[in-house]
Amino acid sequence: MWPGNTADVGSLIPAIDRLQRRFRVNRVCIVADRGMISAETIAELEARELIYVLGVRERTDKLVRELVLDDPAPFVPFVLMKPRSEVDYEAKAVKLAGRRYIPGSKSPGTCRNLDQMKKDAADRATVVAALERQLKKGDKSLVGNKGYRRFLANPEGGGFSIDRAKVEEDAKFDGMFVLRTNASLSPLEAMLVYKQLWTVERTFRTTKSLLETRPTPGLDPGAIRGHVACSFLALVLKKELEDRLAAAKSARASWPDVIADLDSLTETEVEQDGKRFLLRSAPRPAASLALSALGLALPPTLRLIGDA
Repeated sequence: MWPGNTADVGSLIPAIDRLQRRFRVNRVCIVADRGMISAETIAELEARELIYVLGVRERTDKLVRELVLDDPAPFVPFVLMKPRSEVDYEAKAVKLAGRRYIPGSKSPGTCRNLDQMKKDAADRATVVAALERQLKKGDKSLVGNKGYRRFLANPEGGGFSIDRAKVEEDAKFDGMFVLRTNASLSPLEAMLVYKQLWTVERTFRTTKSLLETRPTPGLDPGAIRGHVACSFLALVLKKELEDRLAAAKSARASWPDVIADLDSLTETEVEQDGKRFLLRSAPRPAASLALSALGLALPPTLRLIGDA
């Protein structure tokens, strides 16, 4: 638990130390995206002799931008199978002659998502086309637009124009992400480990939306911790139900369908001939699958609960 104004780069090392201290975990591999990394963080990882796979700020790191991305070695292709699609990747290891990218580490690896590469190129073409149209109307309003500003030039203060060199430079980053690692992994293995961070991101999205974990101003730290703990327990139950549904090997039910169908289950109290009854609604398909996977039986459709 961190205060809301805690920077990401300052939270990683304390979390690692607490993990090792509390659970006596001796061998840890740290996988983190570029938002969690600083030079100080990397130095601390090296000092602790920890294995890591880290994302790199490829646009702002001069060494990466000028040497790693321009390396002529061919990429190794790889197809990642996902539940509903296939994603084409490429990866390679880049060796910098006589230099180590991070002291004590292996050379950085360079990876490229070919589907994302096409999307980035299309998005840039859309921005440039829109910029050309806007320049014909006037250029004063363009400077405040970050998406436009990165492709603008102002030669000798004579008004703005499209900087074609910047457009070409931007294409180098299409679909690209660069990793640093000291692990004994091939470029493709390191890429797959890094891409598994999506499960962490999905968990955060789940806790913020589905489990409705929201900012809790005015509560003391103990109440906030209890609030988050309940959200986490709900997430554990969700994962258990998903695993049991998958193990059942019956018709698949999406999580939104399961929630909607379970939420639709109702009992209505009715009176007739001086007696009170509970009348249960019929379960929808996804609810039936979930209950079956959990080994739970519904109460009778009609139950006598007493006299009126």
